[in-house]
Order: sequence, then C-alpha cells, then structure tokens
Amino acid sequence: MDWLEILWTTSFWVAAVRIATPLILGTLGELVCERAGVLNLGIEGIMTLGAMAGWMSVYMGADLWTGVILAAMVGALLGALHSLLTVLLGLSQHVTGIGITLLASSLTYYIYRLVLPEVTSPPRIEAFTNYPIPLLSKIPWIGESFFNQSPLTYLAVILVIIVGFILYRTPLGLAVRTTGENPSAVEAQGMNVIGIRTGAVMFGSALMAIAGAFLTMSAFNAFFFNMVNGRGWICIALVIFASWNPGKALFGALLFAAFDAYQMRLQQVIGSVIPYQIFLMLPYLLSIIALILISRRVAVPQALMIPYRKGER
Repeated sequence: MDWLEILWTTSFWVAAVRIATPLILGTLGELVCERAGVLNLGIEGIMTLGAMAGWMSVYMGADLWTGVILAAMVGALLGALHSLLTVLLGLSQHVTGIGITLLASSLTYYIYRLVLPEVTSPPRIEAFTNYPIPLLSKIPWIGESFFNQSPLTYLAVILVIIVGFILYRTPLGLAVRTTGENPSAVEAQGMNVIGIRTGAVMFGSALMAIAGAFLTMSAFNAFFFNMVNGRGWICIALVIFASWNPGKALFGALLFAAFDAYQMRLQQVIGSVIPYQIFLMLPYLLSIIALILISRRVAVPQALMIPYRKGER
C-alpha cells in the first residue's frame, strides 16, 4: 500500500471518525461558551475530570449512559464555578480557565488515588461497542466508515445539528449570540446577560466532560493520566478555524482527525526513512497552516472575554 492508497481504505476513515468524536464534542462545548462571550480555558481539565468521572461511575456499578450523564454533571459544575468567577465576579477569563484546568486535573488525580490507592494498572470496564445503523451501515465503504460507530459518535453529530439549529433558528440562540456580541442590547430587551452566559458556560462545559468520557467509555475501556493529551487546546484552535460555526467545527474536527489517522498509517509505509517525530508533528503543523489561512477572515465575537456589569455602557 502506498501513501495515496491509505486515503481510500475503510479502516482509515473509521479511525478518523473515532479520533474526531471527542474533538467534535469539545469544540462544540467551547464554541457555545465563546458565542456567549466567555473563553473557557478550563477545557483540558474538564475533559480530564469528565473522563475519570464517567469511567469511575461505571467501574463502581453504574450503566454506561448513567456514566455519561454523571460526567456531564461534573462538567456543568466546573462550568458553574468558571462562570461564577468570570461572569458574576468579572475575573480574568484566561487566569480562571487555567486555574480550572489545574484544579480539575489535580482533583482527578486525588480522587483516583483515594478510591484506588493500591492499583498499579487501571481496571477495565465494559465500554460502548459500535452500533451499526440498519441499512445505512450496509452501504459499501461509506456504511462501515460512518454508520458503524460508537453511540457517542452519533450523539456528537446529533448535538452539532441541535446546537446549530438553536443558535441560528431560535430566539434562545439569538440571545446567546447577541450576548457574545453586544450584551447591552440583550439587557435592553429585558433579558438576563449573567444568566445567559452562565447557562452557556455550564452547557458547554458539560459537552467538554462528555468529550473526555468518550475516551474512557468508548475509545478505551480504562482511565489513565494524561489521556486527554492536549485535545482541549486543539478544540480551542478548532473553534477559531470554524469561525464559531457548529457545522464548520464538525468539518474541522474531522480534518484534524484525518491528519492524525493518516500520520499513524504513513509511519508504517515510509517510517523507516523518516524520523517518527515528523509524523507526530504533521497533523499539528497542517492544522496550524489551516488556522492561519482561515483566521485572517474570521469575525471574533465582539464581547468575547469582556466582563459585563449590569447598567454599564
């Protein structure tokens, strides 16, 4: 198999969709936060704690979907903390976000060691298995690649459609977008800017935690530290790449995942001649190039990272 034939194999696209799933969920969560005017740099820690919370709950006897719900609740609680500090108190969103990441990561380590003090290798759970969609999964090549995936992958795509519809077709979505552009106009309409931002951050953080839960409950069947491995920061870059649009976010996540899946297979084809570090760098390098090309024309929400105090103009 040569370097071009890789792109036409079913296994390549199956892997690309699987790798893209946590990126889709995380990017969507960050996008909702930023659309409301709040930068959430706590995403890396929220994904880590969400991964552990979902896995730990299943390990202790909960079913898989309960684990997903509990992970989302943990993410929402961290989102509430983030919004308390940044939306209500008006503290720096950069500093608070980094603080949330450090808090969540440390809390993950503490809870893991508290519950499993003597464990050297992570216990395994029964993770989600692929669910083939009837009829669609039988389509040659496309069916196996896109319609025989984890239920959480289908959930991620459905959420992209729902969030896109809400943002662009409903009064709630208009309120969220206007809060990120001109919160004074939202207040003039008698709506609560603080409440809208807080709700957006909590919802977005819940999606980030589900993104982390995918790693332990679908991609793998165990939890280990550093498994998020920078995916949160990639999601923040993908929001800019997508111009804060859910549909483009889906495309951006798939594009990065395709780069990542491609480099892993390319190593097997020409890895003996080129150092493997070049392949590991490839998806990030291509993403940076794409980000530079797109960001020149991007329209940033005007009130992003600007604290809002009622009555001020």
